[in-house]
Amino acid sequence: MVCLDVDGTVVNHDGHMSLAVKQAGRAVVADGHTVVIATGRSVPATLPIVEALGITHGYAVCSNGGVTLRIDARPPEQGGLEDGYEVLSQEVFDPGPALDALGERLSTARYAVETSAGHFLATERFDDMSFGLVPQPVSIKEMKRAEAVRLVVNSSEATSMEFSRAVKEIGLQGVSYSVGWSAWIDIAAEGVTKGSSLEELRQRIGAPLEVTVACGDGRNDIEMLGWAHRGVAMGQAVQEVKDAADEITGTVEEDGLVPVLSSILED
Repeated sequence: MVCLDVDGTVVNHDGHMSLAVKQAGRAVVADGHTVVIATGRSVPATLPIVEALGITHGYAVCSNGGVTLRIDARPPEQGGLEDGYEVLSQEVFDPGPALDALGERLSTARYAVETSAGHFLATERFDDMSFGLVPQPVSIKEMKRAEAVRLVVNSSEATSMEFSRAVKEIGLQGVSYSVGWSAWIDIAAEGVTKGSSLEELRQRIGAPLEVTVACGDGRNDIEMLGWAHRGVAMGQAVQEVKDAADEITGTVEEDGLVPVLSSILED
């Protein structure tokens, strides 16, 4: 069970997947391993990565654990799924309390909610490749009424450290959150992380914990790296992410994922 973060791991921060990573990923898939994409991206932004790696049967954990997919890209007449995937589970929450708390402290920030229906709602034009959709502009009042699987907060007027400090001082209740490289916060339902959803998936498919491998680079990967039997941090990860891992590979620009995948083929 090979669990791979996307941005900063499978693709670089411009969204490019190198040929070496693509070939190594496809080789692991072809060798019969269960490759699970585990990402903060929404479903529409995850599916192109699934396709690029040649995953026609498998799973994906999206929205930082908020949504788990089963992939079966065979034609429907051969037993495949109509859309090539189905949602196995969703972890939803009420974004209202978090929006109230954050709005008082981060009044100039932009907010976006990924809903359980697969839509994105935003307070202003908020395009990002992790969404896979152009968000629908709404008011904060409308956003509070949504059933959320993910709440995103971003600001061009604050640093990542300032965001971290503000969130800690607010003391968000009833949700899980991670602060990204920039002034960016991803919020999910309480107790929901990539790691928690991967553990549910592991139990569902009956994979022994001893065969789990995970690779990532962000703070939203910390729980996943700690969960996996073999957790690998990318070389550009910050120290707290590296501390959660069992080993460290090269950076994404160095195709650091390739030797990890190659070692799986050698086992």
